Amino acid sequence: MRLAEYTDYTLRVLMYCAAHRDRLVTIAEIAEIHGVSRSHLMKIVNDLGRQGLLETTRGRGGGVRLHKPADQIRIGDVVRTAETDFRLVECFDPAINACTLSPTCRLKGLLHSALAAYLRELDGATLADLVDPPARPGRGGAGVVIPIKAQGRVAAPKPVRG
Repeated sequence: MRLAEYTDYTLRVLMYCAAHRDRLVTIAEIAEIHGVSRSHLMKIVNDLGRQGLLETTRGRGGGVRLHKPADQIRIGDVVRTAETDFRLVECFDPAINACTLSPTCRLKGLLHSALAAYLRELDGATLADLVDPPARPGRGGAGVVIPIKAQGRVAAPKPVRG
């Protein structure tokens, strides 16, 4: 399974805002950090604003920030809203299913269980879990270091071990 680029950047926007919750951040700032177009991020920010996850302020000195505390934003909810298609195989959609194995195939059940487990795992994590330092240093847990510009390229997020 692969997340859509839209979902990936939706999570990145939320993570960046959570990591900088002490101030407004701009779409231009996020676009530069992640090397993505501002127009693409504007659509994402507008959607997140309509969902009540981001507070947006227009004009000079404007920007975006989390509307809810990071520990109240479940990653599973964000992914479900951002993803448009959880059909892992053709038979997940009865309208187009033409698979001749469907009457006796057990693959659909297995994949459905795997998808449910995947979403259950995401439901167990909040945005705070992804950006805040571990609650007890040295006792497990991981946060994410928000990427910084490095020699004109964006460094990938790196896990932080506590």
